[in-house]
Amino acid sequence: MAERVEGELLKVVVLVLILVMLGAKTEAMSTTRGHKRSKDESSGSGEGDSMSFCLSWRLAVEANNVVAWPTVPPQCSRYVETYMINGQYERDLDLIVEEILGYLNQTLLPPDSMDAWILDVDDTCISNIYYYKTKNYGCDPYDPSAFRKWAMKGGCPAIPSVLRLFSILVDKGFKVFLLTGRDEESLGEVTKNNLHNQGFIGYERLILRNAAYRGKSAMKYKSDVRKQLEEEGYRIWGNVGDQWSDIKGDYLGNRTFKLPNPMYFVP
Repeated sequence: MAERVEGELLKVVVLVLILVMLGAKTEAMSTTRGHKRSKDESSGSGEGDSMSFCLSWRLAVEANNVVAWPTVPPQCSRYVETYMINGQYERDLDLIVEEILGYLNQTLLPPDSMDAWILDVDDTCISNIYYYKTKNYGCDPYDPSAFRKWAMKGGCPAIPSVLRLFSILVDKGFKVFLLTGRDEESLGEVTKNNLHNQGFIGYERLILRNAAYRGKSAMKYKSDVRKQLEEEGYRIWGNVGDQWSDIKGDYLGNRTFKLPNPMYFVP
């Protein structure tokens, strides 16, 4: 009888030991999974925080709340690249152009042919996206010599939505002035040819920065040009640019429209 009881007790002890060992193993596995999940969540949170910051930064840039920024923040290189080449940039442009066309449809032009629109050139009419791809989408400092070499190639592609807008403006009888900060002496002819080759045909005048405005801000230069146009008798119905310096200052016209550009800032 005693031997039978001892045998039963031994079985209980063995069963208890097995359960204890299984419990310890399960706890260890749960701890390992918890550590892995915590690590993954921490990694995901860091990436998410960076994306959230870059989204907020771009919004602040487009609203002109962040000014005089020298480069894109390094952590936003991938974000800006994705924005520029994965379709959202084009969708934003399309929406803005549709707003401009809605405004155009409400205008009634006098018969004197003095109704003007002003379009910026770089990253408004034609794109420098291929150049800025080599500059880490704006994370690298501005290099005027490298940009001049790029512009001299005359290979900037048209921005489709703006080319469409340009064609409609010309067809409606507006005098379209293309106003750029590019240097007249060194880039005048190549810019004219680049625009022509991309379909910008029929504008009233291509205006480039001359020697008198070298070293002066884009806002001062473009304000003075608009003043001159108004003194010539033109009515400026609209002004479009990718930089705030394109659409700030004096003699702005009836409406201004800002196109997106998170790659660089021009004062």
